[in-house]
Amino acid sequence: MESSNKVLVGSDVIDVFVEELSNVSHTVPKHIDVNPEDVEQGLVKLVLTLVELIRKLMEKQAMRRMDGGSLTDEEVERLGESLFLLEKKMVELRDYFGLKQEDLNLNLGPLGQLM
Repeated sequence: MESSNKVLVGSDVIDVFVEELSNVSHTVPKHIDVNPEDVEQGLVKLVLTLVELIRKLMEKQAMRRMDGGSLTDEEVERLGESLFLLEKKMVELRDYFGLKQEDLNLNLGPLGQLM
């Protein structure tokens, strides 16, 4: 992850995201135990974990852009509202599928825990 406060745009964001994922690829298990009874729950957990990771990356990028002064007041307001609604929807989905916030935690190796 970049340590500067540089605002990333377009493909720069994707490049940083791919770099971060490549740094944690060793934490992904080589074997996945597929039990028919647990497939739906496991898939939901995986999808929600990925959405949570992307949501957190979006929040960090939004903070960088706000700190960098590249957003208007209206854009900051819309961004804040969008991130709030996304977090609210994540809570609804976790509740619906019987998951807790810590169920979506991910060990990101040298980066530490996702949450």
